[in-house]
Amino acid sequence: MEAMYDETLKNFSEGSIVTGKIISIHDGDVLIDIGYKSEGLIDASEFKDLPEDPIGMEVEVFLERLEDDHGMIVISKRRAEQQRAWDYVVNECSEGSVVEGSIKNIVKGGFIVDVGVDAFLPGSQLDVTPVRNPEDHLGKTYQFRILKINLDRKNIVVSRRELIEESRRESRRKVLAEIQVGQLRKGVVKNITDFGAFVDLDGIDGLLHVTDMTWGRINHPSEMLKVGDQLEVMILEVDLEKERISLGLKQTMENPWQEIESRYPIGARVHGKVVNLAPYGAFVELEEGVEGLVHVSEMSWTKRIQRAADVLSVGQEVDAVVLAVSTDDKKISLGMRQTEENPWEVVAGKYPIGSLVTGKVRNFTSYGAFVELEEGVDGMIHVSDMSWTRKVNHPSEILKKGDEVQTVVLEIDSSNQRISLGLKQAQDDPWVGIVDRYPVGTKVGGVVTKISSFGAFVEIEEGIDGLVHISQISNEHVERVKDVLKVGDTIEARVVKVDPVEHRIGLSIKAAAVGDDEFEVREDMLEGLQPGTELVNLAGAFESAFGDQLEEWHPGDSRKKAEEGE
Repeated sequence: MEAMYDETLKNFSEGSIVTGKIISIHDGDVLIDIGYKSEGLIDASEFKDLPEDPIGMEVEVFLERLEDDHGMIVISKRRAEQQRAWDYVVNECSEGSVVEGSIKNIVKGGFIVDVGVDAFLPGSQLDVTPVRNPEDHLGKTYQFRILKINLDRKNIVVSRRELIEESRRESRRKVLAEIQVGQLRKGVVKNITDFGAFVDLDGIDGLLHVTDMTWGRINHPSEMLKVGDQLEVMILEVDLEKERISLGLKQTMENPWQEIESRYPIGARVHGKVVNLAPYGAFVELEEGVEGLVHVSEMSWTKRIQRAADVLSVGQEVDAVVLAVSTDDKKISLGMRQTEENPWEVVAGKYPIGSLVTGKVRNFTSYGAFVELEEGVDGMIHVSDMSWTRKVNHPSEILKKGDEVQTVVLEIDSSNQRISLGLKQAQDDPWVGIVDRYPVGTKVGGVVTKISSFGAFVEIEEGIDGLVHISQISNEHVERVKDVLKVGDTIEARVVKVDPVEHRIGLSIKAAAVGDDEFEVREDMLEGLQPGTELVNLAGAFESAFGDQLEEWHPGDSRKKAEEGE
């Protein structure tokens, strides 16, 4: 018997798996008899499911030590299971084979996966997309592919990503074989860029461009979508060679631009919200997916608006009138000023031609002055209509900004928003009755006001100049006027010609020396005073010398051109 007992003991070796029986359970410890000279204790937590009466149940245990400090064997059920699982993996599985396992915990660089034994899953191998919340995968069971088995270290590396990619490749082939333009397919937003979103169509990605997301305005795809969103999209284009698919989301919705002309006829009054501002105008949302543009020129009848942002802000609600609609271009032109009365439509009635009006000088150009008659309504006084007697080179010679002036309405062009005003027409014309005051032959005294190459201008009364032609200065030959006369000289002359229509008076110093009884108008006295020759007044002389260099504005010229001279 002793020999048999010794032989039995020889069958037990540390590191081996042996079978034992449960003989008792006490205080959370399970007592196991493996047929050795002593029993072993295993913590009850190593048993997953113990029956109500486990006494006599056979279990496999791992023999760690034949004898501890108390003379008992040290055994482990868990290590036996791990060893069996390891043996299974080594003997039955190879690198590349597929196993099932659950993710136990998170470690540096990845996860620990229970596939019967602990295996390492690198973080990059969990999914085809970056894992944002690793905790969401704890406790979940997946299929894994064995990448590497290290027998020496008893180390196993697995991957879930390879199985997903393989499945996606198969799905991609299937999708490409079935997909057609115009189909509706479900997908999940995989990634978002500045120009669109990539949508996973069960294994193959399609691009949903930002312009195909909505019929309305969108600045960035993130305003509508986020990663993980499930969508139903339309297939717009398929390139089988490059495996590229273009998708549309707005195409799955009703096109708000269909029958747009019937919903927004020209002249219709509409209400909307400003959704975007550009220097040239404001975009107003009339309904989801439908916007109209209010150009800066259509914002006010009276104000010159340079930028839309000067009068409007994003989010502001406005009323407008439909000016034009283009279904093909998906454009609607709107006008805000059309919701108000156009002051220029009543101008002709308020300011009839010939009426006397009062206004304030608002601005100058080189050729005239703008006079504000009422808010938003300006009239233009051309320099030629500022004085009966003076040649006005610049309006500042007569007027200054802020002056209250009384003028006469000369012409109205409501369609082009122009009123022509006359300053001199509101005053008496000194040339009226000039023939009676200065009949031919009358002697007059005056002061030289201007010297020209062809004669001298002499003021005979305030605002009235006459011309002494160079031939009528002296009986002696005069080579140059300035050799005989200078500005400021007082002279005596005789009137030899009066033209009240042309505002011309001809004078002769030579004729003043002749007695009244002897005076008669001769042809030589009228030299240079005939129609078509040099003008005899100061205004005419200036125009003769510089007229081709003067820029003028008259009713009918561009208002913009006039304003640019401000």
